[in-house]
Amino acid sequence: MYRLLSAVTLQAATPGGRAWGCGRRGAHQWAGLPPLGNGWVGGLGLGLGLGLALGVKLAGGLRGAAPAQPPAAPDPEAWPQAVPLLEQSLAPRSPQTPASPHSRCFARAIESSRDLLHRIKDEVGAPGIVVGVSVDGKEVWSEGLGYADVENRVPCKPETVMRIASISKSLTMVALAKLWEAGKLDLDVPVQHYVPEFPEKEYEGEKVSVTTRLLISHLSGIRHYEKDMKKVKEEKAYKALKMMKGTMASEQEKELKEKGSKSNEKNDFSKAKSEQDNESKCRKHGKKKNDFEQGELYLKEKFENSIESLKLFKNDPLFFKPGSQFLYSTFGYTLLAAIVERASGYKYLDYMQKIFHDLDMLTTVQEENEPVIYNRARFYVYNKKRRLINTPYVDNSYKWAGGGFLSTVGDLLKFGNAMLYGYQVGLFKNSNENLLPGYLKPETMVMIWTPVPNTEMSWDKEGKYAMAWGVVEKKQTYGSCRKQRHYASHTGGAVGASSVLLVLPEELDTEVINNKVPPRGIIVSIICNMQSVGLNSTALKIALEFDKDRSE
Repeated sequence: MYRLLSAVTLQAATPGGRAWGCGRRGAHQWAGLPPLGNGWVGGLGLGLGLGLALGVKLAGGLRGAAPAQPPAAPDPEAWPQAVPLLEQSLAPRSPQTPASPHSRCFARAIESSRDLLHRIKDEVGAPGIVVGVSVDGKEVWSEGLGYADVENRVPCKPETVMRIASISKSLTMVALAKLWEAGKLDLDVPVQHYVPEFPEKEYEGEKVSVTTRLLISHLSGIRHYEKDMKKVKEEKAYKALKMMKGTMASEQEKELKEKGSKSNEKNDFSKAKSEQDNESKCRKHGKKKNDFEQGELYLKEKFENSIESLKLFKNDPLFFKPGSQFLYSTFGYTLLAAIVERASGYKYLDYMQKIFHDLDMLTTVQEENEPVIYNRARFYVYNKKRRLINTPYVDNSYKWAGGGFLSTVGDLLKFGNAMLYGYQVGLFKNSNENLLPGYLKPETMVMIWTPVPNTEMSWDKEGKYAMAWGVVEKKQTYGSCRKQRHYASHTGGAVGASSVLLVLPEELDTEVINNKVPPRGIIVSIICNMQSVGLNSTALKIALEFDKDRSE
């Protein structure tokens, strides 16, 4: 580069250098202006040298952060986040909230979490991801990575609106809780008390009752998208066998260690192998389709109200006796939407909009195709050839309550903080009588975040399902070993979308909370325009990173 710079400068300084003498310098003289001195030549050479150096450095930086997308346009995810001052005006950055005094305290956590999200995004091939984090009620970080719209090269940003899928269930729970607090809803009477259009049910010839409480915790026996009862039961049996085998194996291992019997060990090994073979046969025979292979997930029919959408499943038999087994069911929440309508006297969507207004969730709306919704993302999936394609059109009006809302990470943070405030405010009342009440009462939030027996939390095996939230309880088995933190979360999976909202409450000491006010804890929300992306463990890692910085 030095030789090139010297040659160009020499040419500019030489009287015979026509490229420069007949160019701007010549034009300057032709215009009747005073001749330019040698200082101009030196300045030009210096400027050219700086430009070339910057170009080489920038090119090297871009090569080091090559995007996964074709090179037609740069991927916002690959744009460097921390660059020298001279490069900042040339290298665009991922859209994010302006740095605040609060966010500066979490610079390490932000950098670490951003790197983690880049890794997850690259690993699954997601077009775009948006993340938001709040600490003690204050949003400290929100940022978009990648594209909200690949075709038009629209980058993700904190304001990007995406499908939140089953987090919609947690929103519906607020409506049910408000009606219960007001005495307008009994959680334990048969649902026919509110929705007589839903027929009474029998299971194996016995009359059974489906209640609102059972619907909320997926214990009603109402099916999900899989219609084949045999496949569902075989899948449940396989999971139960696997769990029982794991328990028995640990007990047998302990027994063998105590006895020290090699012959017994050999017999037990043969028995375990036989059980494993039987288990494999059961698995092969009973394997059901995943949700994204089910036709009902791609419905295009528009339903005018919740009562009308009951026709999809109301006459189907129950898969299990109510209360006996956990069976995750989005259709159960369609029935809950009808209960909200009858108990409140309002249309479900009107009642939910009132709640969103109260919670200041101004960008959260039901998903409809016709309205113009600013900052709405496109949704994507990979085809059989592993090419990125647009998802097919779907109408989610049949499941607004269980998976049909659109939102932003900012709105989800507000929602999480409102729930955390209600959960904690009772602890602070004695030390601060001026605190406002929570949107839901403390006893209501305790009920909602209390794990329910016979339930499962598919996105974290350590937890149980509660009331429209999955909850992991605090646990530590051994000293100086793994410590399980208490948290509540809900994930979502829809056509072309994945999501998570996670609440990590602070471990409060009631004796030293005089100078604190709720909410106290970390909220993480992540939304993505690609389906089948597991985000709960990522959200938990991010929450723990911020909790670490918060503690230091």
